[in-house]
Amino acid sequence: MASSGEDMHSEDDAGTSAATVAGGIHLLDFSDEILLHILSHVPSTDLVLSVQRTCRKLAALSLDKSLIHTVLLQKDYQASEDKVKQLVKAIGREIQQLNMAGCYWLSGATVEHVACCRNLVKVNFSGCHLTSLRLSKVLSALQHLRSLAIDVSPGFDAGQLSSECKATLSRVQELRQTLFTPSYGVVPCCTSLQKLLLYFEILDRTREGAILSGQLMVGQSNVPHYQNLRVFYARLAPGYINQEVVRLYLAVLSDRTPENLHAFLISVPGSFAESGATKNLLDSMARNACLDALQLPKSWLNGSALLQHMRFNNPFYFSFSRCSLSGGHLIQRVINGGRDLRSLASLNLSGCVHCLSPDTLFRKAEDEIDSSILETLVGACCNLRHLNLSAAHHHSAEGLGRHLCQLLARLRHLRSLALPVCAVADSAPRADRAPAPPAMHAVPRGFGKKVRIGVPSGPSPFAGQPVPQPASVFWSLLRSVPFLERLELIGSNFSSAMPRNEPAIRNSLPPCSRAQSVGDAEVAAIGQLAFLRHLTLAQLPSILTGSGLVSIGLQCQQLQSLSLANLGMMGKVVYMSALSDMLKHCRRLKDLRLEQPYFSANAQFFQALSQCSCLQRLCLVSRSGTLQPDAVVAFMGRCLHVVVCHMFTGESLATCKSLQQSLLRR
Repeated sequence: MASSGEDMHSEDDAGTSAATVAGGIHLLDFSDEILLHILSHVPSTDLVLSVQRTCRKLAALSLDKSLIHTVLLQKDYQASEDKVKQLVKAIGREIQQLNMAGCYWLSGATVEHVACCRNLVKVNFSGCHLTSLRLSKVLSALQHLRSLAIDVSPGFDAGQLSSECKATLSRVQELRQTLFTPSYGVVPCCTSLQKLLLYFEILDRTREGAILSGQLMVGQSNVPHYQNLRVFYARLAPGYINQEVVRLYLAVLSDRTPENLHAFLISVPGSFAESGATKNLLDSMARNACLDALQLPKSWLNGSALLQHMRFNNPFYFSFSRCSLSGGHLIQRVINGGRDLRSLASLNLSGCVHCLSPDTLFRKAEDEIDSSILETLVGACCNLRHLNLSAAHHHSAEGLGRHLCQLLARLRHLRSLALPVCAVADSAPRADRAPAPPAMHAVPRGFGKKVRIGVPSGPSPFAGQPVPQPASVFWSLLRSVPFLERLELIGSNFSSAMPRNEPAIRNSLPPCSRAQSVGDAEVAAIGQLAFLRHLTLAQLPSILTGSGLVSIGLQCQQLQSLSLANLGMMGKVVYMSALSDMLKHCRRLKDLRLEQPYFSANAQFFQALSQCSCLQRLCLVSRSGTLQPDAVVAFMGRCLHVVVCHMFTGESLATCKSLQQSLLRR
């Protein structure tokens, strides 16, 4: 029998041999700093349970504090219950930050093992199965905890929390709480809160059909004042009950507004009427608070002089989504006549149809923007990283340097940008000139010669030859922001058939007339964004072939999330072939959402999609669409990382149930 030293020596030889790369260079020849950087991209379970067994050097590096200080199990669908238990047993004492958000497959008994990680400072249990008693047991052992994220589900009982658990909660400074039932959750116990994030996902009715009431919370009157609170954030899902519950939270703040409040954000779909308590709260904030971040329901800002009295100190986030905020008010009350707002990193003006016009009285959708307002905005907020101008008509006047895209090109630090389709059109369509087909120049056609979508008919542009660049303002804008990571190009009249946090709208409006001049060439321009990770394209009626999608697939190799909706003619899917060619190159794509009437999810589509080896989520929304069950089953057999597959098509209920049973059997 070989000695343990011989065993380790043989393991070193095997690890060194496996680490050999082309040119005779070994992975282990790299410095420790480079190896640590490489290992930082390895999932925590693989790092501790697999890499540690390769050789002595990697075994030592895999336990470096920089790697095991923070453990991310979120979206790590390979983290089985046994792996998580072994991980906690091996490095539990070293973990200070643990993210288990969305680990719905782990049982409560497995999550309970987190109690062994006694040095935890930050933990995220959102989406995990934890009863009140199990939560109490885990938190009782985490005396150093300062940041906590949990779900409050039906059946939660704060009375089951032990005194040790409440002592831990009293030291928590940051709490993220997702409410699925009317309750204060653990908020009354968190007396040292500085940051409170609330997500309201309460349904108006129970599964049995009984109507819920926010008045169930009235019995808990021991909610303390939050003198140390600095950040308050609330996001509401649709439903009356969510508004009733959030009012009770706000009523506590209205009694005495925290003096150190720096961020106050409320995201509400639809309308949310003010109450006496909210008015008192806003008046108190205007007198006593100096904010860095602000987001309010549109009804609270429309027609009020609230912004005029608000004080801001180095603000970094503003959201005025759906508000009737005119350009004059934006300049006078927010930018204060062009004052220095270089600290502002994020600005959301989605749905603010008047924000680039001097007044709100007589503006029509086809009216042009006031370029001087946008120029003042860009000049004052020169360090913006995130800008949202979607869900509104922003039409530029003709003239050098006055186009919206030309002005936005000055924002060199942009990482996220959302624009309406009509805003990127070069100029207004003229009545005396027939509109040219939008994509004739995108896919050249010879004398009757057929062109294969996605296959260049001439010399390859990737063979060292310069790529001809269209002289469009949109192309120039994207060339000026090469580090853009998120881009949304959405028709100003678009409304999703299945929105997430907005009420559904049955009758959608037709596309804007200026959007008719935005087609395949403009989509191809997106291909120059080498760092693009998230892309949304919706309501582009002039997509003829979808050839621009192939350029994106070839050149945007970092793309992880793709959402396409209502491209081209509504009665026919014109980009199917191009989409198939595109998907073959999207090696890092994790999330795909398609919303297109009459979409045929056939074998060709799923064969192309199967080459997206990292895909985890697929959502298909297609009125009058079809699918091939055998192709779906084959696709799920090849793409083993897919955990969410939603397909809303025109197939019969019997077909859908049969497909579901086939997938479950596999």
